[in-house]
Amino acid sequence: MSETPETTALRNHSAHWGVFRAGWADGRLVVQPHPGDPDPSPILKNFPDALHHRARIARPMVRRGWLERGPGPDRRRGRDEFVEMGWDEVLDLLAGELRRVKEAHGAEAVFGGSYGWSSAGRFHHAQSQVHRFLNTSIGGYVRSVNSYSAGASAVIMPHFIGPFDAVARRGVTWTQVVAHTDTVLAFGGMALKNSAVASGGVSKHIERDSMRRARERGARFINISPLRSDLPEEAGAEWLPVVPGTDTALMLGMAHTLVREGLHDTGFLDRFCVGFPQFEHYLMGTSDGQPKDAAWAASICGVPADTIVALARRAAQGRTLVAMAHALQRAEHGEQPVWMGAVLAAMLGQIGLPGGGYAYALGALAHYGKQQNAVPIPTLPQGVNGVKNFIPVARISDMLLNPGAPFDYNGKRMHYADIKLVYWAGGNPFHHHQDLNRLREAFARVDTLVVHETAWTATARHADIVLPCTMTLEREDIGAAATDPLMVAMHRLAEPFGEARDDYAIFAGLARRLGAEEAFTEGRDAAGWLRHLYARTQNALEAKGLYAPDFDTFFREGELTLPQEEDDGGIVGRFRRDPDGAPLPTPSGKVEICSETVAGFGYDDCPGHPAWLPPEEVPDARHSLRLVANQPYTKLHSQLDFGAYSAGEKRRGREVARLHPAEAAARGIADGDIVRLFNDRGACLASAALTEDVMPGVVQLPTGAWYDPADASEERPLCVHGNPNVLTRDVGTSRLAQGCTGQLTVVEVERFEGNLPPIQAFEPPVPAVRA
Repeated sequence: MSETPETTALRNHSAHWGVFRAGWADGRLVVQPHPGDPDPSPILKNFPDALHHRARIARPMVRRGWLERGPGPDRRRGRDEFVEMGWDEVLDLLAGELRRVKEAHGAEAVFGGSYGWSSAGRFHHAQSQVHRFLNTSIGGYVRSVNSYSAGASAVIMPHFIGPFDAVARRGVTWTQVVAHTDTVLAFGGMALKNSAVASGGVSKHIERDSMRRARERGARFINISPLRSDLPEEAGAEWLPVVPGTDTALMLGMAHTLVREGLHDTGFLDRFCVGFPQFEHYLMGTSDGQPKDAAWAASICGVPADTIVALARRAAQGRTLVAMAHALQRAEHGEQPVWMGAVLAAMLGQIGLPGGGYAYALGALAHYGKQQNAVPIPTLPQGVNGVKNFIPVARISDMLLNPGAPFDYNGKRMHYADIKLVYWAGGNPFHHHQDLNRLREAFARVDTLVVHETAWTATARHADIVLPCTMTLEREDIGAAATDPLMVAMHRLAEPFGEARDDYAIFAGLARRLGAEEAFTEGRDAAGWLRHLYARTQNALEAKGLYAPDFDTFFREGELTLPQEEDDGGIVGRFRRDPDGAPLPTPSGKVEICSETVAGFGYDDCPGHPAWLPPEEVPDARHSLRLVANQPYTKLHSQLDFGAYSAGEKRRGREVARLHPAEAAARGIADGDIVRLFNDRGACLASAALTEDVMPGVVQLPTGAWYDPADASEERPLCVHGNPNVLTRDVGTSRLAQGCTGQLTVVEVERFEGNLPPIQAFEPPVPAVRA
């Protein structure tokens, strides 16, 4: 590894959690938030210690069993030793394996795994890189669609209002909330830890100040969540604790009150919607004999009936925004609250009004609630995928465990591919995925698992071929997001760790061996690609007569402000102003309170209108608590879990589980105790924190702690570090969307009495002696 520089000037860079400036002083990396950011994310503090951390991968490694016995299913993945190997040798081996799989089974036997969050840079974007390589070098791959964050909403929303991005990213803005909104019904809250992050970077975190300004004008925020912390203090929110996963029942109780008291907007429902009469039969109980009134809802969601009635009456006054967090649909039947939130907003008659109506995911990412750029940002073309097969992203274990098996998705009957090789670059499924013991079994079924990684995540430890790649600070790139006006020149701040290479260099070397170098590189090195991709934005600026510096000037100046479009409310706002001239892209052109399309699919777990569908998994005598496994505030997903900020917020090296003092007292648990969370799927250790900010009956343990089995040779080992995905269920939200259900499950918690196992997640494997 190159020597660390002693002193350098601060230069621009970007991460998904913020634009920043960094340089070296006295041999240590210094990171400073961008001076224009009013509320920078503390996650930036993870960078300095992460750069040269012992968890980084220094050389290519190959699993001993794969090297000695060749490709094939192997339950020793995650348990085996690794052998160091030189770059030329390992790339020769990997190219040969890719060629074998392609010739013997076709490109449809390769799964291209990635989750797109490894870098804010638009060229060194691992997801684009791996997909471009597989498309240009072997003819394609089995892909995944949708996301773990929005697996249900992205599928159901087009059926009732319009495409996910068109509604979530081009709808209600924070500027509108500040100026117009009287009441924000924040179902699932608007936690600042979530809006701290945006793919491609964020130059200004405006959410905290926007809530403060709206509150000072008189807006009222209501945090409908099991966690008080899901809205910041600046919002001055009223906390309405709700049983996790029961928001649909609460909204139905509110809707029933609106109809019973004549507070619903029948004019809007008649002019802008279809299907309300049929839904009303269900709501009032004429179709099934059960009115969905406030008393009925209270028995399910834990909110008193009179509170539900008062909430409905409040919503019918002034400009009301029904805001839906991602969290609501990351659970069984997750399609229902997403749809029901829009129905509630339609009954209030405010869909499409500035600062009112329906806002999906406002506050869930820094992308949302912002204006769109008026010129394109640089993006790497991925080529054409010759394989048509795909899976919903959260169904990877199902696919690997059940090759050829049928599954339902969005009205279609499909079949899982028979995957022989998984190529993963960017992302850590041992963070994203549920039921990690099942995922371990799934990865044991393939012939070969290839991983590009910066550090020894659990995914890398389960791989057959581990290729060390650079982290963002070790390469030049362009940071940009379609909803952020600041495009950033990302300067290299450090030399690559050990023998790490850029993903692009790795793929170029493989493409050369496969006879596809020209198709992959188009004759450009990384610097050439940056200039080529920048030209698209430069040309668009020139066409508008705006400042359009050449690439060298842009990189020297460090940033470029892009123009943004006028805020017109997107497709929903235009529809409100002109329902005939600007219909919604739904079958009827209107908001579909009942969908004949969805009803026609015949899914009993996702009927033709929003409904309360009881979950299969509920607390019982053995597992009496509901676990909320939400996103962490100390890191993005599991990235840089070994960074100083992430590590500093843990207790005794373990992730913190929060629970109500009454629940702790009933179990003999004191603040700071190490506890064991468990159910029939697995168990993990965490440090207990007692707080009344978590409602009784709930324990909250964020995701992101690296999976750390006490004994990897066991079938269901104890995770000693606090990864809740050893506990969560690996089932789809419904047959419609097959989304992720990782937000909620049931567990029991007990005080851990044994010898405390050490944390080994960040200790690299000791290379084995090659036979």
